[in-house]
Amino acid sequence: MKNKIFVATPLPKKTLEKLNQNFDCTFNEFSTISEGIKSAGIHKYKGIVTLLSDRIDAQFFVENPTVKIIANYAVGYNNIDIQAASKNGVVVTNTPGVLTETSADTAFALLMATARKITKGSRLARSGQWRGWEPTQLLGTDIFGAHIGIVGLGRIGKAMARRAVGFNMKISYWNRTRLSKDEEEKTGLHYLPLDELLQTVDFVSLHVAYNKDTHQMINAERLSLMKSTAFIINTARGAVIDESALIQCLEKGKIAGAGLDVFENEPFIPEALRVLDNTVILPHLGSASLKTRLAMGELVIQNLTAFFDNKKVTNPVN
Repeated sequence: MKNKIFVATPLPKKTLEKLNQNFDCTFNEFSTISEGIKSAGIHKYKGIVTLLSDRIDAQFFVENPTVKIIANYAVGYNNIDIQAASKNGVVVTNTPGVLTETSADTAFALLMATARKITKGSRLARSGQWRGWEPTQLLGTDIFGAHIGIVGLGRIGKAMARRAVGFNMKISYWNRTRLSKDEEEKTGLHYLPLDELLQTVDFVSLHVAYNKDTHQMINAERLSLMKSTAFIINTARGAVIDESALIQCLEKGKIAGAGLDVFENEPFIPEALRVLDNTVILPHLGSASLKTRLAMGELVIQNLTAFFDNKKVTNPVN
């Protein structure tokens, strides 16, 4: 018999077809995964597929003792109480690596759109009120040759740096662990302490993992360090920035703008942020290419298959 798994949300068609081929799947039709499992309570699920929006707390493991693997369809896993999972003998996996380049594409697209007022220009062109080319119309900021500061030099941060090279940008970085001198010379990356980086660069791009140490690491004090002509780009996690402080900073024009793909309390986006002209906001599209989402699905299936075959999972978190 196929192992029973509970899938939190509809996934790309090819992923769903392959899941159905390999497992006895139930798909969630409720607002939370806990509600869905309770509704379908006659099943004894051994595995679940979750998203970042699915909160799996300690109580979940008490209520669902048959669950032995959680395959998170994401790189991040702060939605899951990892300590409680380990205590209850539950394996947690994620989907790293396959979304690196796509996520970096999104970050650089946000940088370009924000600096060059792309969305504002698009709205004007669509409005029917454009009066033609004007020398002072929607003047933006040059990207080629500018100074970018990358905060967090993991896979996506390094991919962002590779894109910046193509624009002849000066690249500084801050990371919890500094590269060796040989690596810095080879890559052309220049280390700066975080506060100094914020004071110096034209673009700040955030790529840190979200945890207690990075929660609101970009607060009012640190935002005040940035140049008035600088932009901040966030494709990491919304709560890496103090959102209220950022809104105040943008409203007062203390920085030039922000490009945001993630928000502190998704899917809620404050109206004060939505109405700002100096921001470009996206609905968490970082990894949103079909190729990447299918690759994420493949990792989920590989992790589940390995677990149920009593083999080592591909991407263990705990």
